[in-house]
Amino acid sequence: MFDAYRRFFAFAGKQAGTWKKGLVFEFLRSIFEAFQFIALLIVLRALVEQNVTAATAWVAFGTMAVSVAGAALFWYLAHNSEGQANYRMCGDKRIHIGERMKYMPMGYFNSQSLGALTAAATTTMEEIEGMSFAVIARTVVGIIRTLVFTVAILCLDWRVGIVFLLGVLLFLWVNAGLLKKSRQLSPERIHAQTALVDAALEYIQGMSVVRAFRGSRAAEKTMNEAIGQTEQKNFKLERKRIPYNVLEQIVLRVAAVVAILLSIWLFLQGSMSLFTCLMMTVSAFLVYSELESAGEMFFMLPMIDASISQVDAIDQAPRMDEGGSVRTPQNRDITFDHVDFSYGERKIIQDVSFTVPEGTTTAIVGPSGSGKTTLTSLMARFWDVDSGSVKLGGIDVKDYALDSLMSNFSMVFQTVYLFNDSIENNIKFGKPDATHDEVVAAARAARCHDFISALPEGYDTVIGEGGATLSGGERQRLSIARAMLKDAPVVILDEATANVDPENEADLQEAIEALTGGKTIIMIAHRLKTVRRADQILVLEHGRIAQRGTHEKLMQEPGIYADFIHTRQKAVNWKIS
Repeated sequence: MFDAYRRFFAFAGKQAGTWKKGLVFEFLRSIFEAFQFIALLIVLRALVEQNVTAATAWVAFGTMAVSVAGAALFWYLAHNSEGQANYRMCGDKRIHIGERMKYMPMGYFNSQSLGALTAAATTTMEEIEGMSFAVIARTVVGIIRTLVFTVAILCLDWRVGIVFLLGVLLFLWVNAGLLKKSRQLSPERIHAQTALVDAALEYIQGMSVVRAFRGSRAAEKTMNEAIGQTEQKNFKLERKRIPYNVLEQIVLRVAAVVAILLSIWLFLQGSMSLFTCLMMTVSAFLVYSELESAGEMFFMLPMIDASISQVDAIDQAPRMDEGGSVRTPQNRDITFDHVDFSYGERKIIQDVSFTVPEGTTTAIVGPSGSGKTTLTSLMARFWDVDSGSVKLGGIDVKDYALDSLMSNFSMVFQTVYLFNDSIENNIKFGKPDATHDEVVAAARAARCHDFISALPEGYDTVIGEGGATLSGGERQRLSIARAMLKDAPVVILDEATANVDPENEADLQEAIEALTGGKTIIMIAHRLKTVRRADQILVLEHGRIAQRGTHEKLMQEPGIYADFIHTRQKAVNWKIS
């Protein structure tokens, strides 16, 4: 139990102080609420002593008024502090998760399900946000208040106090079993929730396939199974919780009854005054009130702990820029030195060595699956090599802080991702502090200013997730505008024109030429007119460099490059007679 509290406050980070302040306010609220008990004792003593006066009433009323006012004040302060700490803690963690993911190797996203990562940032954080406020406050205050009351009763009459103390100890013993059971089941519940998120994401992302192949029954079956598993785990938790909660209630009530009976017996024996007997009788119903209400909350502590573990697992993932530093290379030569790389057990790149001199254009060609995209990903350190080295300006890419390394690269991918935001902010992603004029200049250079201006809201037009409202050519030109705004010295083009419709191809080619002028270019391309102008061409086959040279040189030697070009030319010239 105490370990769960320790982990929670460690998780709270810089909000831990605000949380603790809120708990102090909660405790003070409990103290002021206890004044109501004092008011009752004042009246009770006066009745026993048959000395009820106007002063008695005024003192009791004043005590009650102080109790109500103080309790209300500290209730407000406690909830204000705890609420702020809770939301800021979860907000900070969500931001931290996003920042942390930026520095993870891409292999981490292959080994982890999208559902697990999504659940950690959404469902799991929502549970922490929703539960922690009530669970932490009620359990901590419940324990403290009960112990304070028990100690006070021990001071008044140690015999009855021991009964109350035994009740607390028995409660904690039963609660230990409850916590053990919750710790066993909470990870299963988290796993089921993650599987549900995974199934939901897969269903949504694969909707086009589901509809095209009428696979709704199979997809719905997977969803229903995930929902069923989640319900089963939640019901299992409830079934295991209820017997322990019932036993806790029985323990507390039996202890209270025993304390009352003992007080009455001691009074009848003459070893306890009537006032003390009455006070103990009243106390029996009040001492355990906070602990009783906190009983159900204790079960949720391991749930919070399991949720924290899931979020912390992201923090424990490898960070790629550890040991790296901010560096400025003297040049932008890119060198591969006997590089090997694998996806799991599958060898992708094998003993590859080459140099891309600064200011030159290198084209990478080869059959599908030969490792072209992987090669460019290794340059930007999306992955780390298994052996060998990749260097930028003579410095191993591992020696750069990741942000420092990426400042040297602009990338235009075959599949463009645009965010559910305005066009201007999507372009600004390349340079967040850019002015509107700089955004417009980049858009003009990328040949997309005209179609942006024709939109109802212009640059303020929200384009929807993934840029679904735009054509492929428009999305690609926005991607180029983003890259131009960043203005990095090295540009990587991964099949940038592969999926573009013919009417947009000329504009897109002009945009690419504007982007790449005077820079170091690495391109993956199949189009002959794009490839033939490269300073060097690397031909990949089965993860190895099968050929290298200029277009003219490679056309003069037998190999897959010449075969590829001849096949393409035949396909272009082919027509129905």
